[in-house]
Amino acid sequence: MDEPLVDCHCHLSANEFLQDMNDVVERAKQAGVKALIAVTEGASEFESVIQLSKAYQGLIFPCFGIHPLQGCQQDLHSVRIQDLEPVLPLFQVFRGDLVAVGEIGLDFTPWYAPTVQERNEQLTVFKKQLEVSKELDLPVNVHSRSAAKVTMTTMKEQGIRHALLHNFAGRPSVAMEGLQAGYYFSFPPAVSRNDQRDKLIKQIPLERICLETDSPALGPEKQVRNEPKNITISLEHIAKVKGISTEIVAEITTKNALCLFSRLNL
Repeated sequence: MDEPLVDCHCHLSANEFLQDMNDVVERAKQAGVKALIAVTEGASEFESVIQLSKAYQGLIFPCFGIHPLQGCQQDLHSVRIQDLEPVLPLFQVFRGDLVAVGEIGLDFTPWYAPTVQERNEQLTVFKKQLEVSKELDLPVNVHSRSAAKVTMTTMKEQGIRHALLHNFAGRPSVAMEGLQAGYYFSFPPAVSRNDQRDKLIKQIPLERICLETDSPALGPEKQVRNEPKNITISLEHIAKVKGISTEIVAEITTKNALCLFSRLNL
């Protein structure tokens, strides 16, 4: 692939990459990836993404964000305000390093956030981080599951102008609201496994689509670790659905990424 590619949403500070990060990065570079935007899910990852951005300067770009779900596996639970408030000063401390605020958003999956109180607390955490993004003049890297309409409405009400809706799976009508607000959308390699997302990919103009892997999750095979090198699978699937060349998709999605994440320098 001659065109440089940008993975706009990946979790490089995940435990799955602890043993072989150099190899993962090398494979990504061989696939044509020139920038990796590393998001966090919790405060424990903040230091790791900063260290990765220093170790792989000019390739890995860090984001800070508190995800709407905290904990892991059986302990996964809806975010609480105390997950965010103690680390808010770190956004300011590292403001010169960050390229976005993320991964933030809403996750109203019934078994994770069954009560109105939990959903309201998610909204409070989301809004506080949207405020941070405005203070720092940074775009937001957004998660939305079972909450597309509320996510979109909240972002618009808060005056957010620069946003990436990652792995978006909401209704086409809600996606249209995002397009009207100027937002971008990205799709991971997992979309190649079934055609459920194809209608959205067809509807959203290429000028508003970015590439992502969401590594180590949402790869081409279930239960297999995903890597940034698999961004070419997203690229090829989008090209196939839209009936255009991979070269055009690569060119436009990279242009979109550079427009949205203005601190990237390729």
